[in-house]
Amino acid sequence: MKTADLYIRVSTDEQADKGYSQRNQEEVLRKYCTANNIVARTVIYEDHSAKSFNRPEWVKLLACLRKYRNKTELILFTKWDRFSRNAPDAYQMINILRKLGVEPQAIEQPLDMSVPENKMMLAIYLTAPEIENDRRALNVFYGMRRARKEGRYMATAPVGYVNHIMEGGIKRIIPDEPQASIMKWAFNEIRKNKYTIEQIWKRAKELGLKCNKNNFWVAIRNPLYCGKIVIPKYKDEETYTVPGLHEPIISESLYHEVQEVLEGRRRWQDKGTKIVSMDMLPLRGFLNCSACSRTLSGSASKGRTQYYHYYHCSSICGYRQKAEDVNETFVSGLKEYILNPLATDLFKAVIIDAYSNASQNVRINKKQYIDQITVATNKLTKARELLLNGDLDASDYKIIKTESEHQVEVLEAKISDLNKDFIKPQDLATIVDGAIDTLTKIDVIYWKSEPDTKRKIIGSIYKEKFTFEDLQHRTASLTDPFKFTYLINKQLNEIKSGTTNQDLVLSRWVIPSGFEPETY
Repeated sequence: MKTADLYIRVSTDEQADKGYSQRNQEEVLRKYCTANNIVARTVIYEDHSAKSFNRPEWVKLLACLRKYRNKTELILFTKWDRFSRNAPDAYQMINILRKLGVEPQAIEQPLDMSVPENKMMLAIYLTAPEIENDRRALNVFYGMRRARKEGRYMATAPVGYVNHIMEGGIKRIIPDEPQASIMKWAFNEIRKNKYTIEQIWKRAKELGLKCNKNNFWVAIRNPLYCGKIVIPKYKDEETYTVPGLHEPIISESLYHEVQEVLEGRRRWQDKGTKIVSMDMLPLRGFLNCSACSRTLSGSASKGRTQYYHYYHCSSICGYRQKAEDVNETFVSGLKEYILNPLATDLFKAVIIDAYSNASQNVRINKKQYIDQITVATNKLTKARELLLNGDLDASDYKIIKTESEHQVEVLEAKISDLNKDFIKPQDLATIVDGAIDTLTKIDVIYWKSEPDTKRKIIGSIYKEKFTFEDLQHRTASLTDPFKFTYLINKQLNEIKSGTTNQDLVLSRWVIPSGFEPETY
């Protein structure tokens, strides 16, 4: 009477298939052993793919056969695809088992391996399931690629989106709040190029973003957020993007600007600071040392009962000022830049007039973008003619085509943003009213704001760094809106006191021309 080990294998995707269930295989094998007077020594249950023999239970079985030779004569399984789905590996394993005195056999596909012709049948049994798997995988690949080309996202939704089943069973990804708003904020911060990516990621985590650093880097490179689906390169088809069916979180123009920042092609032009300050040190990074002109840092010193904060220089000059005194000086000076309610109508008229001039610049910029698109299109047309005439290599044409199409895509995104940001005249008055309302109570807004907002207010008032003495004597360089506000308030105070009533003219608020071109 022969002795056999019963090998029962299913893969994860076959668990639900009744014909491949473990109970069904064991029942069939035990009936076969009873009918053929075979003793079933052990039953091995495997839940692993048959693409290779690197399977946990099979490795244990093989080690046992090597250790205890002649304890078993057969390894029985239902079909040869339960044994392997890789023909070369199967032949090699059969030779190993024969050296150990063990014969593998499929009870539903029996083969006498002593007959050479049966090796051809074994090849068919082994390769047919492999071919079936490959064909199924290829069908799935082509189906998913076709779906991507139609604008459907075919994976787990990235951070900021969530997978959703719509009416009719249609699957889509939709924005997931508040994650979507945090990602939009992150893209805008990267465009400003004021902070490192890690600083922005940490701040986003504080706001509630559920994403690790590596996934964040992948996300900010993903055009999915601007409404595009990437079609990967395959055979002769190059990588390209198509419009997605999902709702974009950011604009195409913003996405391209962020990529320029990440690739180092865009530099930050602001003269402010990248430092994130504590609550007691909102001016850190804006202040220069009065002794050596270095940027002042800030820190806290521990006293007997509390901490005392200071702005100080890191050099040997030893300059430092109490943070409390500097902050109070700034706030007291801030009151001079609060817009006088008497000047709101005039200020509103000036802003609307300035916006009209700016909209003229928008039209000029739009024309320039259109001209650049025309140049890029003509370049591509000329390259195509040279290719057809045999004067240009196909590889060179592909390079020109890729560069031209990318340039056109970026320019079209910029034109789209220009149209999107254009404000209708009837809406402009409402927006200006809100801005003027802010200017009339900026001191209150400053006090109630978080440190980041305080620093934005400081940066909007002063266009370059200043010293503590500049704050005291009101000699720090102001941005144009606050410079005009300060002059308006000064002129109105003079009229109120009766000093003069002839000098309140708009020309007094305009910066005189110098050697450099005028700015508006």
